[in-house]
Amino acid sequence: MTQQRPRPNGFLFDVSVLELADELGEYCGKLLAGAGADVVKVEPPQGSRTRWTGPFYQDDADPERSLHFWHYNLGKRGVTLDVTQPEGQARLKDLVRNFDVLVETFPPGYLNGIGLGYETLREINPRLIMTSITPFGQSGPRRDWKSSDLVHLALGGIINCCGYDPLPNGEYDTPPIAPQMWHASHIVGNHAYMAIVAALLFRAQTGKGQFIDAPVHRAVSVNTEMDIPFYVYHRQAVTRQMARHAYPDIRPAHANITKDGRYVHCSDLMGGDPTLLAEALAVDGMADDLFDPKYRDAEYRKTDTVRRHINDVVRQWVAEYPFDADLWHKGQARRLHWAPIRRPEENLDDPHWGDRGSFAQIRHDDIDRTLTYPGQPWLSATAPWRSGPRAPHLGEHNDDIFGEELKLSETKLDGLQRPSNGANGIAAAKSLPFAIENVRITDLTWVLAGAGGPRMLASLGAEDIRVEWKDRLDLLRSGGVVMPLRPEDRARILAGEPFAPKIEGKEQGATFNENNPGKRGIGLNLRHPKGKELFKELVRISDVVVENFTALTMERLGLGYEELRKINPSLIYVQQPGFGRKGRYADYVATGPVAQAISGLTEQSGLPSPHPPAGWGYSYLDWSGAYFIAMAILSALYYRDRTGEGQYIDSSQAEPGMYLTGTAILDYVANGRPSQRTGNRSPYVPAAPHGVYRCAGQERWIAISVYDDEQWRALLGVLGNPTWADGEAFDTLDSRVARQDTLDPLMEEATRGWDPFDLMEQLQTAGVAAGVCQTAQDRMERDPQLAHLGFQKELRHSLVGTWPVKDFPVHLSESPAYVGGTIDRAAPLYAEDNDYVFGTLLGLTESDRISLREEDVI
Repeated sequence: MTQQRPRPNGFLFDVSVLELADELGEYCGKLLAGAGADVVKVEPPQGSRTRWTGPFYQDDADPERSLHFWHYNLGKRGVTLDVTQPEGQARLKDLVRNFDVLVETFPPGYLNGIGLGYETLREINPRLIMTSITPFGQSGPRRDWKSSDLVHLALGGIINCCGYDPLPNGEYDTPPIAPQMWHASHIVGNHAYMAIVAALLFRAQTGKGQFIDAPVHRAVSVNTEMDIPFYVYHRQAVTRQMARHAYPDIRPAHANITKDGRYVHCSDLMGGDPTLLAEALAVDGMADDLFDPKYRDAEYRKTDTVRRHINDVVRQWVAEYPFDADLWHKGQARRLHWAPIRRPEENLDDPHWGDRGSFAQIRHDDIDRTLTYPGQPWLSATAPWRSGPRAPHLGEHNDDIFGEELKLSETKLDGLQRPSNGANGIAAAKSLPFAIENVRITDLTWVLAGAGGPRMLASLGAEDIRVEWKDRLDLLRSGGVVMPLRPEDRARILAGEPFAPKIEGKEQGATFNENNPGKRGIGLNLRHPKGKELFKELVRISDVVVENFTALTMERLGLGYEELRKINPSLIYVQQPGFGRKGRYADYVATGPVAQAISGLTEQSGLPSPHPPAGWGYSYLDWSGAYFIAMAILSALYYRDRTGEGQYIDSSQAEPGMYLTGTAILDYVANGRPSQRTGNRSPYVPAAPHGVYRCAGQERWIAISVYDDEQWRALLGVLGNPTWADGEAFDTLDSRVARQDTLDPLMEEATRGWDPFDLMEQLQTAGVAAGVCQTAQDRMERDPQLAHLGFQKELRHSLVGTWPVKDFPVHLSESPAYVGGTIDRAAPLYAEDNDYVFGTLLGLTESDRISLREEDVI
């Protein structure tokens, strides 16, 4: 039965997309379809190779039964076309004439070679936005290197942050562990989506299409958290440790084992009242000495011995209960950052996600079943996320697509046009504009999960005004990695000396600087009546308000969406509490590790049982939560520009995590198979060896992926044809997959004596996908591809001088992004832009501003 064309709805309701993509780009297409675009997947006559990616429905290895394909192609239509032949090339050109966006993942230069490159296609459709997602980009010394998801996670620094604790002597007996498959594609897909929607907004203003270059390597390399700042400012390397942040020293564990061998994530106090923790444990008489007043001293609690003692008390309590006792609720009732470390499928029956409609029911007529999929990454009543219909059968819509008369999308701006803010100094220097420099954001976000979203929009040109108050500053302003104040300290760091500058004030937070470049900053007391009035005036001239406070904070201040929309009816208001505004967990608190634990991402990463979950070595859902904030805002801006309507978006940190575990959930729903950890092996695409192997040097490792016998022979040639590879035991791919337990130790024996970079270069030259598990220093100082792509930019900070900051990882040809934004600056000092915002924008005189400062309003 042929599916009907999806009804026009969602944010991108009038956008048409051609997708010629494999696993590198299908996730981006899935996001576009979910946001309402009509995505037409173009496959070769034999079908996309991802139709052969497992798991399969009822383990029937059939191209129409791949659960991977079902998940990543939900909501799309599908056609077959052989673009290697003149007829197929002509037909694709006809299609391009009538589409807004093309997403492709061919090797660099391939489409040019067959007459389908961007320059050719834009002659046919000057308004086309063509997005090329490739492993290493369109140019550079490693443009043509071989890749895999594992290799990308290694080269991008992620694997080096993830895994298990070392032995007591400081050595590791386990390798770095990649989070479960396909996250490299997720990361680049999020960035590509942002670039595409920004390009659509730019086209609505200018009529211009453009080319978007999205290298996976660059996107993955900016996705880690503290490893880069620790190296830049302290010349320190981080160490991986189980289910918590990679840090230079080993920190107390957060994953506590239950009576039945499962785990509960119990973060330390996040600066809160330790009495709350003691009260939770005292119910069972297990509070130990935690009621002692000494624990109320925040500085005392920071010492390593004290933190370990507190964690030991919690660990002993958790160990007395089974997993299904749901101790985390008792912690959350006292505002503690706790969560169960769930398998992905264990969220299916959670009533909170039922309240939010986080899962969707998708009908599959061909198997006469309705299956549950992850449904939506955020909630919007105005432009609901579109879940379904099911993924297309091979060539299912050939008659519809090739027979229908498609019309070019309307491209003039039908909605409300906003005057330019005029802040385009850096754009003038580049001689090219930003994509969204006519957008103003009132930004109340904090820490990475919130602030990282507007960071992306500032890089795309939005004027972001960060609102803070001195009595509750962002935790990252003075915590974690510290930037140096003194020139002599800077000199020591730049000389390569490991050095930790002292905290002297509230302006030295390096991770704050990483999360907030390109933004303006003001100090405004929202609890003061005059502060509330000033905030409303700022909202009146803004396009967007975004915040990630707890769910009811702004409403309790009288500044919730319903109140603010009276002031600005076209306002876009995006809210991201940890668990969302709607639902019974609305008052629960979360950070990235909490969201990772409950969503299933922590449990998915690690060696198979009986090993515990290894989790992520940084707050992946802080970054992903931030990406989804940025995507929601851009999508809502597009919708408003087409309709004139503003809206409210209820987002959360945890739902994006569940969205990224979709194949595991679908496998459980369709096949009844619980999710399982697979370490560094390839569970669904046959490959062996496929792992991370020790090399010469302290903690040096290399990721290698071998998918066929030709690559295997090339690998053996580089390794000197070891005698253990003689005979039939490893002769074929099937035999190697079946004997991985035997093969992996032999591989490590062969790689142990190699310099990892020499081995990588030789394997890549031989055509084998290989990548060093790169540290922050490696990515900054010895990765020529990242240097070529402009991995980082030097930005001026008003107090500590000029330092490198990770740039926006996708290049737009006509409206390039830039991490310094329109103001060409690093993160703002507290209240650094009060005069500009309250004076220039809101028209307050200097005398007015002095009076408001004296009244403790600004």
